[in-house]
Amino acid sequence: MTHSTTPTADIVLPCLDEAAALPWVLARVPAGWRAIVVDNGSRDGSADLARSLGATVVHEARRGFGAACHAGLAAAEADLVCFCDCDASLDPGLLPGLAAAVSAGDADLVLGRRRPQVRGAWPLHARLGNAALARMLQRRTGLRLHDLGPLRVARREALLGLGLTDRRSGYPLEMVVRAADAGWRVTETDVPYLPRTGRSKVTGTWRGTWRAVRDMSAVLRAPAAPREVTAG
Repeated sequence: MTHSTTPTADIVLPCLDEAAALPWVLARVPAGWRAIVVDNGSRDGSADLARSLGATVVHEARRGFGAACHAGLAAAEADLVCFCDCDASLDPGLLPGLAAAVSAGDADLVLGRRRPQVRGAWPLHARLGNAALARMLQRRTGLRLHDLGPLRVARREALLGLGLTDRRSGYPLEMVVRAADAGWRVTETDVPYLPRTGRSKVTGTWRGTWRAVRDMSAVLRAPAAPREVTAG
């Protein structure tokens, strides 16, 4: 009997110095799914470690969360593409539950709504910034979401069709905004949120959070895209 080499889904894992978290993250990748670790200039051996643990490694020289995410999307081959942080704050083993709604045609983009499991897992300044952006998103698109978190699933071809251009912290929000403009069905489901392993590059500090909010606010100020892209 022959078996298809096409993975059930590809998981894009943007990575910058996450060697301490990689073993935990990659051990929780669902069987038959492919982990695409996008190394964004790590100096701690993350790329070599990820490769030794069975991940596909893509190198993205241009710094930025969006640059890493989009490089992973470009490298993906599966019909379904998932995104997950690589810092052990989110369990990739939860992704099949999110992907089921997309696979069944019940949703076009599913987001994981982060639910902190311990005190301090999600710093106050990060939660406040996220809540403010969610309110701005509702005014801009009508979508009533509680979280704009990084755990998400959609179809590869549809994502590429959105024409995402942000390569910094605004990338996750731009995905949601353009999906809403295109008439996608966007839903969210609760997922446990754990303390990250290692130092946060974005929301772990007030400065990093401010930069992320600034990038995302620019996305929300952009004019609405024509409604001609559908998830299919």
